Amino acid sequence: MLKIALSGCNGRMGRVITDIVSGREGMEIVAGFDINTAKNGAFPVFADPFEFQGDCDVIIDFSNASSTEHLLDYCEKHHIPVVICTTGHSAEQLAKIREASTKIPVFRSGNMSIGINLMTELLRKSAAVLGDKYDVEIIEKHHNQKLDAPSGTALMLADAVADALPYDAEYVYDRHERREKRPAHEIGISAIRGGTIVGEHSVLFCGRDEIIEIKHTALSREVFAVGAVDAAAFMAGCTQPGIYDMNDVIASRGK
Repeated sequence: MLKIALSGCNGRMGRVITDIVSGREGMEIVAGFDINTAKNGAFPVFADPFEFQGDCDVIIDFSNASSTEHLLDYCEKHHIPVVICTTGHSAEQLAKIREASTKIPVFRSGNMSIGINLMTELLRKSAAVLGDKYDVEIIEKHHNQKLDAPSGTALMLADAVADALPYDAEYVYDRHERREKRPAHEIGISAIRGGTIVGEHSVLFCGRDEIIEIKHTALSREVFAVGAVDAAAFMAGCTQPGIYDMNDVIASRGK
């Protein structure tokens, strides 16, 4: 039986993940970590991971970026693989994640959807072919409760494009103070927040007299929860420290 601890268990995504795990054979959530310690499942909830005295095989983190470093301290002490689904980390927090990955297996992805991760491959191929003849713009839309902007997914998509472009791209998030024509070597990233939008990401390659658009729309949070649980199952079998992502999960299915 795969034993999972869930950080952020009482949040929106935490509740969806709880439902997904309860419907799968061979796995269970043995503990939850959350500042809200209300018990909404068949497992105990702790405000601090260090209060948990039981055993687990892997931790899924869908909490808040401010909680990541403390959770990593717990994972390092107990040598537990962790799946970090939380976004909006600062440079210092990202450095802590990289440091932890030298000691334990760490999974991190800006988006847990398999569709989004396949989209990154399409973007790399498109950018390599289209090169500097097309302007790149990214538009992301999320619900009005999302804290970080732009989304971690938008930055992940921008990185995929930038990796394949023949120039060093500048990420531009705000043009309202600019009174100039659009420079050629930039990637524009725009964020929209409203209503109950789960998640929508569009990448536009804008050329002379044509636009190529690659788009992904999430219709429910379940697509992210399924990806997180799949990643947890994969990470539970990882013994080597390092940074892992959804491409590793996808590759493992072909073996």
